Amino acid sequence: MGVSTIFDVTLLLPDGERAIAVRGDEHIWDAAMAAGVKLPALCHQGRCLTCAGRLSNGGEIDQSDSASYYSQDRDAGFVLLCTGKPRSSLRILTNQQEEMRKHRRQEGLPAPYS
Repeated sequence: MGVSTIFDVTLLLPDGERAIAVRGDEHIWDAAMAAGVKLPALCHQGRCLTCAGRLSNGGEIDQSDSASYYSQDRDAGFVLLCTGKPRSSLRILTNQQEEMRKHRRQEGLPAPYS
């Protein structure tokens, strides 16, 4: 499985589901935008948590492009869509910024805009 592999990513949006195809070398947020799906984002660095999502079925995401991502985030299923690249097919609950900020506060981790 190379980075040019295409993965099926289902975004669970506030108004329904949307399936998109995302290359393994592409950020999920960018692929969503190209497909006409508007997702929240602010910094596009993986720092502010505005783009946060949560995996609904497990799966793997490469968060190495994120400026601020912790093992506790991964363990809780949180992902940053602006800097996350798929490594498997995914189902992601979008618009999870408040929940991720709450999680970060509970863990004593940086939680910008809380």
